[in-house]
Amino acid sequence: MSGPRVLIADDQALVRTGFRMILNARGVDVVGEAADGVEAVSAADRLRPDVILMDIRMPNLDGLAATRQIVERQPRCRIIMLTTFDLDRYVYAALAAGASGFLLKDVTPEHLANAVRLVDTGDALLAPSITRRLVERFAAASEPPPLHRDLTPLTPRELEVLTLMGQGLSNAELAAALTLSEATVKTHVTRIFTKLSLRDRAQAVVLAYETGLVRPSSDAADPPPYSRPAEEPHG
Repeated sequence: MSGPRVLIADDQALVRTGFRMILNARGVDVVGEAADGVEAVSAADRLRPDVILMDIRMPNLDGLAATRQIVERQPRCRIIMLTTFDLDRYVYAALAAGASGFLLKDVTPEHLANAVRLVDTGDALLAPSITRRLVERFAAASEPPPLHRDLTPLTPRELEVLTLMGQGLSNAELAAALTLSEATVKTHVTRIFTKLSLRDRAQAVVLAYETGLVRPSSDAADPPPYSRPAEEPHG
């Protein structure tokens, strides 16, 4: 079984070279490089990579704008945002635009390769605690494009699942909180994605905040307490 084909977009040649060497050494095929957002969009169109490592800050066209263009043209492409700081103010908007997660540039070689393989499977690269911190810090100040604010297609149980996803719970934690099997939880998650036209868990988290199912807490270091959503969702 072949691994993901990767495009690296970063304005620093040293970063691109280092990431290429790391991934190639671990059996991940790097099909191209781009030095700015314009080159990234063009290369994505030409090479059709499975995963793109996308720097947020680049000349000509930044990573956020490039992500929006690529996701619109290639919905199946997975984009991992690269950032120097663990709470970059652009990352929340990037997730809403369709990115599947983010990595710090000082990531370990093993984590980098594992992250690329993870998002290629359709999962989101966001640890629950990081997701919560990131969204809580920037949700109120940011105005990314709305995803799908109408929650009426969801059943009461699916609203519960979406609320807990927004609080950063994993499938195992969801199963424990709702007294369900992980298989049942995965079924609910899949149905939520389908009904709301969501790409992955990252967008589900953003949506939970945008619709008010989950609200930023005063203490971003700890998970917000779980509360059952109302029977009638607010669209």
